[in-house]
Amino acid sequence: MSHGHSHACGGGEHSHDHPDADLGDMYSLFLKIDADRVECLNEVTEGSGKTVFRAWDLRKDKDKFVESDADEELLFNIPFTGSVKLKGIIVIGGEDSTHPSKMRLFKNRPGMTFDDTGLEPEQEFEMNPDPEGVLEYNTKVARFNNVNHLSIHFPANFGNDSTKVYYIGLKGDFTEVNRQEIVICNYEAAANPADHHLHAIDSVNHMIS
Repeated sequence: MSHGHSHACGGGEHSHDHPDADLGDMYSLFLKIDADRVECLNEVTEGSGKTVFRAWDLRKDKDKFVESDADEELLFNIPFTGSVKLKGIIVIGGEDSTHPSKMRLFKNRPGMTFDDTGLEPEQEFEMNPDPEGVLEYNTKVARFNNVNHLSIHFPANFGNDSTKVYYIGLKGDFTEVNRQEIVICNYEAAANPADHHLHAIDSVNHMIS
């Protein structure tokens, strides 16, 4: 049985649960990420940021990770293939002081850079070291409806020059956006000029007869 607790911590409410192994099914939003368009700013190895979004049963794989380069900051830009209601996040960080100490979440701000991180986030958390992936950070769900792009900013760690992240798990509901249906509806609703032309001919014929 899962249990949780929350308390005020730093700039916001810090909520986390201790999830059971069966949360693997719930932490499956990585399948709904547009992986080719994921960006991680300030990563040492290009493309390594994409590897931290993976299946629950692979969360402890230490072969895949992202490490920050110039300083301790990391910024992820994560596009989804549809609309997400984000409910929770699990982060497995690096050993010792390389684990992130803070996390800031931004909704629907594609292409964020570090210059944009001064903006007010939708939610922020004070984090605890979690090498096993047992701490769940619960979002304020009302703020994370209709998310098509999520940015995660790790501004600091526990004192190291670089930050390391092995795994980021995302939990929530996914709705596929059917763009084709919208186009069809608009097409059917549009007036057909040929209909007006035929109506005019019928009117003239009626007057002559």
